[in-house]
Amino acid sequence: METNEGTAPGLDLEPAARQVRELIGSVGDGQLTGPTPCPDYSVRELLGHLFGLTVAFRDAAGKKPGPTTGTPPTASLPVLPGDWRTALPPLLDELVAAWRSPAALEGMTRAGGVDLPGRVAGMVARNELVVHGWDLARSTGQEFRADEASLRSSEAMLAPGDDDRSGPGAIFGPPVPVPSDASLTDRVIALSGRRPDWRPGD
Repeated sequence: METNEGTAPGLDLEPAARQVRELIGSVGDGQLTGPTPCPDYSVRELLGHLFGLTVAFRDAAGKKPGPTTGTPPTASLPVLPGDWRTALPPLLDELVAAWRSPAALEGMTRAGGVDLPGRVAGMVARNELVVHGWDLARSTGQEFRADEASLRSSEAMLAPGDDDRSGPGAIFGPPVPVPSDASLTDRVIALSGRRPDWRPGD
């Protein structure tokens, strides 16, 4: 959680990262070629994107310039390393630890080739875990259980504003209409440009 009290005023990505860790542990090899809510990505490429963004935002927290933080995610289709099952969980742990440092939220940093204030980059990282965690869950027939704090952060970041989605939320498509009584999860997913009722084969 974000707090100005105590000794850990950083950003807590642990709940969102834990959800992703749980989901990847149940992805079968036969599911890697399946479709996802991201039109250009199979499950394999979605996992590759998760792998890449985990490294990128870990390094962004540490203000480390280089290919991991300077390369736009659209430069090429993500490649999933062969050892992803064992390599990605500890990288997620490193991501969480990096954003718990107060210094990660200070000043400017870079991620995906874009310069961002540290605090904004942290929110983007958490939102990426939330939205792509939902993508992975829905693509592989698993339950999605995001925590409320992470969902509220995504909702605030993705909500259209005066900038007409020219900010961090612009990486997603236009919001999808949902009923007024839609769940918080469905509202967030709709704000990311996805249909909350999406299923493989749609």
